Amino acid sequence: MMKKRTIVAGVGLGLLAIACKTTDLKMNTTQKEPVARKKEVVYQVFTRLFGNKNTTNKPWGTIEENGVGKFNDFTTTALQEIKDLGVSHIWYTGVPHHALIRDYTAIGISNDDPEVVKGRAGSPYAVKDYYNVNPDLAVNPENRLQEFEALIDRTHQAGLKVISDIVPNHLARKYEGKNNPEGVRDFGVDDDTNVEYKRDNNFYYIPNAKFEVPDTNAPLNGEVHPLVDGKFEENPAKWTGNGSRKAKPDKNDWYETVKVNYGIRPDGSKDFPELPARYDKKTVQEHFEFWKNKNVPNSWVKFKDIALYWTAKGVDGFRFDMAEMVPYEFWSYMNSAIKMKNPEAFLLAEVYNPKEYRNYIHLGKMDYLYDKVETYDALKAIVKGQATPDRLVEIQNGLKDIENHMLHFLDNHDEQRLASPEFAGSAEKGKPLMVVSTTISSAPTMVYFGQEVGEAGNENAGFGTHSRTSIFDYVGVPNHQRWMNNGKFDGALLTANEKELRDFYKRLLNFSLNSSALMGDYQELHTQNRQFTKGYDESIFSFVRWSTEQKLIVVTNFSSVTTSTFELKISKDLIKKWQLIDGSYTVKDQLYQMYSSEVNVFQGEGTLQIKINPLESFILQL
Repeated sequence: MMKKRTIVAGVGLGLLAIACKTTDLKMNTTQKEPVARKKEVVYQVFTRLFGNKNTTNKPWGTIEENGVGKFNDFTTTALQEIKDLGVSHIWYTGVPHHALIRDYTAIGISNDDPEVVKGRAGSPYAVKDYYNVNPDLAVNPENRLQEFEALIDRTHQAGLKVISDIVPNHLARKYEGKNNPEGVRDFGVDDDTNVEYKRDNNFYYIPNAKFEVPDTNAPLNGEVHPLVDGKFEENPAKWTGNGSRKAKPDKNDWYETVKVNYGIRPDGSKDFPELPARYDKKTVQEHFEFWKNKNVPNSWVKFKDIALYWTAKGVDGFRFDMAEMVPYEFWSYMNSAIKMKNPEAFLLAEVYNPKEYRNYIHLGKMDYLYDKVETYDALKAIVKGQATPDRLVEIQNGLKDIENHMLHFLDNHDEQRLASPEFAGSAEKGKPLMVVSTTISSAPTMVYFGQEVGEAGNENAGFGTHSRTSIFDYVGVPNHQRWMNNGKFDGALLTANEKELRDFYKRLLNFSLNSSALMGDYQELHTQNRQFTKGYDESIFSFVRWSTEQKLIVVTNFSSVTTSTFELKISKDLIKKWQLIDGSYTVKDQLYQMYSSEVNVFQGEGTLQIKINPLESFILQL
């Protein structure tokens, strides 16, 4: 969900805070659940943009003007190249059928009102029909579901697993489930619309008030459209997705969506069974058994059915949008049901409140959460010159019991592009961030398509703003298009620097996939060396990762101007853990196999001579 769609203070947040906090369960903060056997790497693609070869990029352009990518653009070659980059999972973002401005009435899809759609291509987080996919993405829109099913098969044949979106907190204002399986009732059709709240209503209502179109910039940039008339029929009005209870939402509200009711009363109290004490220690199976005969809100059942529908089609996992706006009891209910069908399902949640991380992991049974407000924000502050790497030590120590659940990324559809002037300023300056982000924990790494070739998001796409690749518009992604090379996917049109950057990502990600040490233990070297080591400049960061089979020393230089030379100190306690006796041990960089040095152990203490260039990183294997 785009962060510019801010939550209404005192309304959405107030409800959220009451609904999602654990007040009756004593959390176990030392529990460490099983981790994946190998490092996982997620490649996020904005499906609509990935295969688009059109380079026009007219602001507010139509499909005819700016083009659009299709499921079929993910050819066997494309998928193999993604796999070879060092990827285990591909997240196809924006697949569920969402509201958009294009006429598909010939195949039974109603037109959407531009006054409640963001952009022309529409937000992927305003889902219109959960049982089908975006018609823009199909060569033959009538057969869009079959084309996506074929993509699932091709992806599996390439050795990759498939992740798709589920957006549980809100739906498009004009949701129409025209493809519901037999027995599935549509959202809202059975609601009592005369009351603000009832447990089994799917939505919250504003009785006796009609919806009013918000005062926004002219839809479609002022283009004449038959449905742009200052009106949108919704009577009574519903609460807006971010929690606004106004019949006329503000232009900064998520006005294109309506909030889903999960049995949280308007005062924030819970209207459903709660998990008993100590359920943070229970298994997924035990959570599933708990919910078996419980009477739960209707929206819970609807979303569980949606998740199981896509699981049955071969989707291997889900990315849950704004998961913290939905109570963790629901996640316990749904995630345990998913895991009963697919124990290996990859469940990733967008959660930004560190105080709630453990609730959503241990009680909500999420596999992974975004490590955004801590590691990501700290790395961004470092590269922008606003902070030193010191903060990383505190963050990793604080996440020690759940580090394997905190997915790392530096680029995604919500955030400013890593290579943009507003973030790192160049793809080169992003390299040390990527090394640290990938190697500091055992959690998965995520890369956003185009990141590996330095995409900076400079386009004026229309509704979307520069520095982010627009998720609302039909637009081309220039650096990525050069790699795509008109469907050859051979990188022939990349510049020399872009080719080198992709090679760097390929080396780093493939190393991470195959490193046992990165799934093992962690210890920082930074604090001692920052205090006592001459030449260990403030832009340097260092730590170690190890397993029984592999020992790594990671040293990185965030500075773009300073070459640092120093004697890295390795403490007695680490030398003891590594069972090293006095003597010399060769270490060699695993990224480029060019730099080597020696760890000298004397009287139980270790030292390592380092000379590191600006923006350089070493993954030194003992």
